[in-house]
Amino acid sequence: QIVECRRVLKWTYAYGYYLPENEHTKKQLFEYLQGEAESGLERLHQCAEQEIQVFLRDINVAPSADDVRPSKEFIDFRSKLAGLTIVTRDYFENLVRALENGLCDVEALENGLSDVEELALENGLSNVEALENGLSDVDDNGIITDDHWFCEQCTFANVVSATACRMCNQQRPWSQES
Repeated sequence: QIVECRRVLKWTYAYGYYLPENEHTKKQLFEYLQGEAESGLERLHQCAEQEIQVFLRDINVAPSADDVRPSKEFIDFRSKLAGLTIVTRDYFENLVRALENGLCDVEALENGLSDVEELALENGLSNVEALENGLSDVDDNGIITDDHWFCEQCTFANVVSATACRMCNQQRPWSQES
């Protein structure tokens, strides 16, 4: 996943180079999306390359009886790595889709919002941010803590009051709590 995302990221630089200078809002959105993609990919790379080192041991040492079952720390690490992998993959898929569509979400920005981050904050957190902030407890209905829910289609974390995903317009799965 890391290699594939790095390949996509490489091509985003070429895309950004050819964006017309007079399309300031589109360029601003592109740079924000590219920065978020880079940041999420670096978090995944850090987890996959550095954080795993704690669990790797010298292959010349015979395993002990305690090594038969994975530790709670390893299970937590594996869950974090799997979550980051899924979120990063989905983010990059959505980034590619946005680039293929010519960053058509710019109309939302041009209709009153001048700051891309303001739009992102208004729409909720991305899943990578949610994972980083410890909001990874998702129930069967896609609801997470701290008043956000994950979209099943694009994995965007929306505010609980939203009835549809603010990123892709997918209808929210309703829970018994609502």
